[in-house]
Amino acid sequence: GMNAAVRAVVRMGIYVKAKVYFVYEGYQGMVDGGDNIVEVSWESVSSILQVGGTVIGSARCKSFRTREGRLQAAYNLVQRGITNLCVIGGDGSLTGANLFREEWSGLLEELAQKGKIDEEAVKKYAYLNIVGMVGSIDNDFCGTDMTIGTDSALHRIIEVVDAIMTTAQSHQRTFVLEVMGRHCGYLALVSALACGADWVFIPEYPPEEGWEDSMCVKLSENRARKKRLNIIIVAEGAIDCHNKPITSEKVKDLVVQRLGFDTRVTILGHVQRGGTPSAFDRILASRMGVEAVLALLEATPATPACVVSLSGNQAVRLPLMECVQMTQEVQKAMDEGRFVEAVRLRGRSFENNLNTYKLLSHKKPDAELPKTNFNVAVLNVGAPAAGMNAAVRAAVRVGITEGHKMFAVIDGFEGFARGKIKEISWGDVGGWTGQGGSILGTKRTLPAKYLEKIADQMRTNNINALMVIGGFEAYLGLLELSAAREKYDEFCVPMVMVPATVSNNVPGSDFSIGADTALNTITDTCDRIKQSASGTKRRVFIIETMGGYCGYLANMGALAAGADAAYIFEEQFDIRELQANVEHLTEKMKTSIQRGLVLRNENCNENYTTDFIYQLYSEEGKGVFDCRKNVLGHMQQGGAPSPFDRNFGTKISAKAMQWISKKLKETYRKGKVFANTDDSVCLLGMRRRNLVFQPVAELKTETDFVHRIPKEQWWLKLRPLMKILAKYKTSYDVSDSGQLEHVAMHSPKEAETGAI
Repeated sequence: GMNAAVRAVVRMGIYVKAKVYFVYEGYQGMVDGGDNIVEVSWESVSSILQVGGTVIGSARCKSFRTREGRLQAAYNLVQRGITNLCVIGGDGSLTGANLFREEWSGLLEELAQKGKIDEEAVKKYAYLNIVGMVGSIDNDFCGTDMTIGTDSALHRIIEVVDAIMTTAQSHQRTFVLEVMGRHCGYLALVSALACGADWVFIPEYPPEEGWEDSMCVKLSENRARKKRLNIIIVAEGAIDCHNKPITSEKVKDLVVQRLGFDTRVTILGHVQRGGTPSAFDRILASRMGVEAVLALLEATPATPACVVSLSGNQAVRLPLMECVQMTQEVQKAMDEGRFVEAVRLRGRSFENNLNTYKLLSHKKPDAELPKTNFNVAVLNVGAPAAGMNAAVRAAVRVGITEGHKMFAVIDGFEGFARGKIKEISWGDVGGWTGQGGSILGTKRTLPAKYLEKIADQMRTNNINALMVIGGFEAYLGLLELSAAREKYDEFCVPMVMVPATVSNNVPGSDFSIGADTALNTITDTCDRIKQSASGTKRRVFIIETMGGYCGYLANMGALAAGADAAYIFEEQFDIRELQANVEHLTEKMKTSIQRGLVLRNENCNENYTTDFIYQLYSEEGKGVFDCRKNVLGHMQQGGAPSPFDRNFGTKISAKAMQWISKKLKETYRKGKVFANTDDSVCLLGMRRRNLVFQPVAELKTETDFVHRIPKEQWWLKLRPLMKILAKYKTSYDVSDSGQLEHVAMHSPKEAETGAI
């Protein structure tokens, strides 16, 4: 994702009429100067979006740690009149940058004394501004939810785990996987959550004394339950409670000695740093790059050096040194054995991951489980979306842990009416996280025409609560069921919906399960198409994406793939705009970038169809470029779920189930559950920084029912971003850009409000 950030900084810089320079090979290049610092143009960053690593190189630099080195670096920058630095790196690089900034005026004075620069230069370049972006696959930087590169590293790990699972399944083997993370267990923890690993070792949360016994008991229990494989994930920095390292070899030897299981170790190593960046990383890095340029433009000598980062779905700026200090606090807490503190300092997202993992991985013996005598049904509604199965698994397991009997409904509301409903156990949902589509089966049918039959089934099976995982139809379905409460008492039970649809068009939530996987599919396909187009030269591709009337996939796909335009329903366009896009591409063909990519949402305009746009471009581009079109279709609904969708699905669903338990207790009166208020039918959505339960009745006013989209959508703010990066003149609304905040230490209470 670093290249996406580099591209965004360069293009946004040029857009605000600044001169932009590359410093090759990190601080080493800054110290060496010469050809390592060069001015760059718009085209310098073309075709790098899909490349892993960084095109400007990166190096650990000993000389920059000395004052002489920094003196030389300052001299090289002043020679070119550079006083704004954008640093992409981990906490070491950022701490170095901050020191450099603090010493800056002193370094210039020294250069003047030595006669290397004149007094005028000292005055003119008196201040150095610095903005940091955190690029680190470990996600080990406090104050930011996701660092650039983390999501891509998770993609690599999950690809490997999925592949290993098939071979382990065949051979009944145990696999010990070692993932990166010397001081931070994020990758290990999240991948364990995403693949349902049997055991995970991380530096922040060492296992209790006697873990060897409890782990072996768990592994053999799983085998006894007919589970053919065990997966154990070890972070390279894993330790026990005496701060002694726990290595993957040690874990393997233990399993072999104690249980005699056929065990293999796989060390993933640098595979995790490589490969093409995921859609999430490209969008994150592009947003951060633009934000970094804005932060530099607004920086004054009085403002502290800041890092731009993402909190939930919101761009924020945080003082660099506060973040660095907090990151070092975590390490200190771990060294001193204050592990509970270390987890808390990592932030609420990390804490949530850990709690959810603990909740879902270990089944308590039946004797220890509470008995509530409540029956809860889970169903999928709408079109299939990757991550639905992870959500069902989490719901079933949390439900069982809370003491309920869980029921699975096959084939949505239609199956419900036909009585396709069965009890589902802890073991039934094993291995579901990595499966695409919907194992329970899903239908678009709404409940209105089956109300009586569904009420019968609810009565027969004594269902006390409903959890619906699905898209816009699930939302409509809940509205219909709550409207039918006057007639049928059976529907007077707590109901909750978890949004799952590739279109991401459900009101009340910024994200829905399945959209990230679809976005990655679109991005991968666009990468291949771009490659084919740049091979043939002077070719423009028109690509149609799904999404109904919602332009999320087209817009975000365009941002992630570096497209020239995206046509969406939410932003009306006319023939003049199409004309302008054609002229823009004609100009582009005169440069060294001789290819074009245009995305079109399937319902963006009933008359300007994909064929129409293709024919228009073909005619207008005659002699300059030729055209091809591609309809992506249902491949966008399939495929193994991305790490984001597995985790989002798991966490949001676990939270929804806990809400159901709470509501059941509240509404249980005189031997029966009776809930007929609006707040007992809710949708759980991600809003900016928090997960919130919203009564579906209240969401009605926010919904455009004709086009099945929310009236206001956050991602439309990213439209100008895509246009700027594709070289269009447009105005960028700065009001939403991050204001400088302080790193909040959250209280343990706050962890419950639920960040993702």
